[in-house]
Amino acid sequence: METVKTIYLGDLRTKATHMQSGNELITDAPKDNHGKGEAFSPTDLLATSLGCCMLSVIGIAANAHNFNIVGAEVKTTKIMIANPRKVGELIVDLYFPPNNYSEKEKKIIDNAVKTCPVTLSLHPDVKQTISIHYL
Repeated sequence: METVKTIYLGDLRTKATHMQSGNELITDAPKDNHGKGEAFSPTDLLATSLGCCMLSVIGIAANAHNFNIVGAEVKTTKIMIANPRKVGELIVDLYFPPNNYSEKEKKIIDNAVKTCPVTLSLHPDVKQTISIHYL
């Protein structure tokens, strides 16, 4: 079974359906690339995927090692480059709520960040600038 079905709706807009759950999302081309910018662009979803993947993998590791990351946030900045137009850099800032994380837990978090599937799937030419902040 396919993972996602995407339909082109016109005016540089698509509707993607996650086949297992039926959840849908809309994409628009960004304003700086002939679109309306009224929804996530495909490259916004790339940036989103990276942050969501990191938090998910950290969550798996936290559960396995009995510590809590509830309330953790990720803020991702996408930097586009030209010729060819593509994502040149993803700046990821991870924020963890006050929890007195031990050095072991911080190492687990750091390893999870480096080994999430999206991180490992990105082309090496896409610079990933990652900062972890413990509040």
